[in-house]
Amino acid sequence: MSEVSVNLEPALQHEVSGLLSQSDSVAAALYPGEYRRPITAASLARPGTHVLIARLADRAVGLCVLFERGDGTTELKRMIVDAGVRGAGIGMALLRRAEAQALTLGSQTMLLEVGTRNIEAQQLYRRGGYKPCEPFAPYTATPISLFMRRPLMEAVSGR
Repeated sequence: MSEVSVNLEPALQHEVSGLLSQSDSVAAALYPGEYRRPITAASLARPGTHVLIARLADRAVGLCVLFERGDGTTELKRMIVDAGVRGAGIGMALLRRAEAQALTLGSQTMLLEVGTRNIEAQQLYRRGGYKPCEPFAPYTATPISLFMRRPLMEAVSGR
């Protein structure tokens, strides 16, 4: 398999829409009902929002989004890796590049919300050094959400 590259890219491109559609399909299968919040590429094209795309041989195979929170934290959302290439380290490459970008933005902590049924994602985040925490604004506790955080100084020191 080729080497993966992960870079900031514009939100308004068909590959972003395709990956977001995959993300929505996964969410719909795991969490039918009221808690889902679909996101469109157009909604990501705004200041303080950063889209990272993972590519293999120029093909977009993964995505995550960073939201600047303005309080020394950045929120990671919508991590998705194309089903055909899962298990190849792309999720971890996205996670590490997201942390580096958050540090560049001046963040001290990365926050995220992951579904309680999304065991694969939880395992990735735990391997990446993320630990459960209380819900952070604007979220409240729900039966399907797990909130996690990682101090970014840990990411720099390699712990």
